[in-house]
Amino acid sequence: MLEEYIRERCREKKILLMAHVVVGYPDLQSSLDLVGEIVSAGVDLMELQIPFSEPIADGPVIVKANQAALAAGVRVADCLEFARRVTSSFDIPFLFMTYCNIMYKRGAERFLAEAAEAGIRGTIVADLPPEEADFYLEAADKSNIDPIFILTPTTAPTRLRYLATFGRGFFYCVARKGVTGSKTTFSSEVTDFLSRCREATRLPLAVGFGVSSRADVEFLQGKAEIAVVGTAALRLLESEGAGAVNAFYSKLAGRQASDASSQISTFATR
Repeated sequence: MLEEYIRERCREKKILLMAHVVVGYPDLQSSLDLVGEIVSAGVDLMELQIPFSEPIADGPVIVKANQAALAAGVRVADCLEFARRVTSSFDIPFLFMTYCNIMYKRGAERFLAEAAEAGIRGTIVADLPPEEADFYLEAADKSNIDPIFILTPTTAPTRLRYLATFGRGFFYCVARKGVTGSKTTFSSEVTDFLSRCREATRLPLAVGFGVSSRADVEFLQGKAEIAVVGTAALRLLESEGAGAVNAFYSKLAGRQASDASSQISTFATR
């Protein structure tokens, strides 16, 4: 399960990195190549976003990527096949990040069973509160997939403790109000929020929304187990290509930019 993997990795590293990829952006083959670049850079987990027409938690950069992938014809079945390919090729946990309509339309039990068969270890359903998630939690139990819930800085301590009774693997902590992609000031407010989360749950904490530099990652060391980076890498992909994304994640991981060519070549033949 994800919690065991995270705790084991945290014995070796001060903080883990989780990357974010919109499946099918700019196209499926480019996404496959990008996953190879990111894994070779040293990330520890990766969330694969299933494109959706109304990704309400996301900012303009990721919204644009969702819309482009949908316009190119990427569907849930493509994302499941994509998951099968990357989970059989790379030895890190992959999660699906999506929205409730995607899962509801396909049927939660079917969706999660297919995700598990494809090697997915956890799911983040950004717009589903636990009060309405019985069907999802039951299906996740049957498929042995970890349901990841979101904690926010505006959540009262009593609500944090309530939310913390749900979910497995880890909790995704939103570093600030708003959507993905805007700059976050990592200050005592973030520290205080993470302290409240830590008091509410013993599960590992992942922090996203605005993590974009090595300094941000270092700020989170000792306060959370995972730093989540998505929009900043997507901007680099658009402006400089996949090689720049490799160098970016390598720097975040405290490594030199790695030569991913051997891994990508092996992956491309599968």
